[in-house]
Amino acid sequence: MLSKSYSNLILECGTDEAGRGCLAGPVTAAAVILPPNFEHELLNDSKQLSEKIREFLKPEIERLAISFAITHILPNEIDEINILNASMKAMQESVLRLNPLPEHIIVDGNRPLNGKLGMKQKTGKIFTKDEIELLKSIPNTSIIKGDSKFLSIAAAYVLAKTYRDEYMNSIHEEFPMYNWKQNKGYPTKEHREAIRIYGVTKYHRM
Repeated sequence: MLSKSYSNLILECGTDEAGRGCLAGPVTAAAVILPPNFEHELLNDSKQLSEKIREFLKPEIERLAISFAITHILPNEIDEINILNASMKAMQESVLRLNPLPEHIIVDGNRPLNGKLGMKQKTGKIFTKDEIELLKSIPNTSIIKGDSKFLSIAAAYVLAKTYRDEYMNSIHEEFPMYNWKQNKGYPTKEHREAIRIYGVTKYHRM
């Protein structure tokens, strides 16, 4: 049974990412504010959910959430700022897109969400001074294995994963030899062998 809240505030946001360990495609994050009475018998430890259940839960979460947002950080920006920073930035961008904004943020992992802000990169979204101050002003708590402990983080992972899978399925049609529809850009033996044979694409991370 996952917990409904960490802070006991009504507008608590959970955030998580998918695709951090991939060779191709974006890293994708979601931020979700669930209502205090949210319950769903199928939403549990999100990493243990099957693709079929994630796809079923996606519209359920979107329908019942107070607010949710999704952000893709593309390979050119990942290459510029590195995958860790890109993962954090994707979650930060998602939080900024929420309406209403959260009173507290819980994030999967061991790093504070507002630990690194306002990076001087050339690609992707550049945070304004007001956006940086806003992110700094919202209390946040990092929770190791948070997606197996709190409903909002689990919901965020479900959205991040399903939206990222949808993206990988769409670019699979452009480069079917890498079989992204199956491996979603992860470094499977098949994917690594395809890179050896065909080289890299504009969707690969360098």
